[in-house]
Amino acid sequence: MTDPAIKPHLTREHVAELLRQMVRIRRFEEKCVELYQREKIRGFLHVYIGEEAIAVGIMQALAPADTVIATYREHGHAIARGVPMTTLMAEMYGKQEGCSRGRGGSMHVFDAKTRFYGGNAIVGGGLPLAVGTALADAMQKRPSVTACFFGEGAAAEGEFHESMNLAALWKLPVLFVCENNLYAMGTALALSESETDIHHKAESYRMPAEVVDGMDVVAVEAAARKAVVAIRAGAGPHFVECRTYRFRGHSMFDSELYRDKAEVERWKPHGPIERFGAWLRQNDILHEAAFQAIETEVAAEVEAAVAFAEAGTWEPVADLTKHVTLEPES
Repeated sequence: MTDPAIKPHLTREHVAELLRQMVRIRRFEEKCVELYQREKIRGFLHVYIGEEAIAVGIMQALAPADTVIATYREHGHAIARGVPMTTLMAEMYGKQEGCSRGRGGSMHVFDAKTRFYGGNAIVGGGLPLAVGTALADAMQKRPSVTACFFGEGAAAEGEFHESMNLAALWKLPVLFVCENNLYAMGTALALSESETDIHHKAESYRMPAEVVDGMDVVAVEAAARKAVVAIRAGAGPHFVECRTYRFRGHSMFDSELYRDKAEVERWKPHGPIERFGAWLRQNDILHEAAFQAIETEVAAEVEAAVAFAEAGTWEPVADLTKHVTLEPES
């Protein structure tokens, strides 16, 4: 008998929510691009446009007590996890009303209330942290799972292999989610990895692993639910490689000289929102009024987030050393 927790319940309400969450991420990111060009947001900015199905699909399998650790391209994960768009946008602005009090910015989003523990600017840097949080849960006998997101470029880092080994050796409750968008910064996967099927690397550590279409939100949710049920049952870590594609450059500084514009255009019709929306229309699951209602609601939410950030305040200069441990003078 199949565990009911494994299979997604594709009710009208559920598919509408999947679409709404992906649209929320897409419109937030589009607004961030606009604000960056207007110099309202500064520093580095890595947007999640094209990869929305992964964050939304994975989060459907997680409980509030679970931990989420992400990369520097983490705004989508934060939104899908439940971090308020208002405090997230304020963080983009660097305002002290931001979820990291404006000290983290785009790459270091943190929100203890939703157990969203970063945002990490180091490639692969979140993997050892995930092993640590999972080890803590195991030692405390908590039924929690840590979901760790990272790009395929992290598979070339030493901490990837160290983390896979320890998680498998100690049977830790970790869901490793590889967001394989084919380009680690500006390097094509085939030019940097002799084994381009990243999930095989996890299998070499005797870890259950599978590959899934990362542009299909339902497929991602199904894979996540299956893995999380097994992890909670004590089966140890699981690995899901989500094959996806980012529609914009690595960051706002990326001139994208490593790929043809025609390649990006070929991928766009297969985007998660475009594809899922077409399926919903073809099967007469959602009517145009529902699509428009989602867009209207999300547009208002994004504008409210911008207004919140604009009205936010800068941290006083006198407080810059607050929460910072200073070395004593010799």
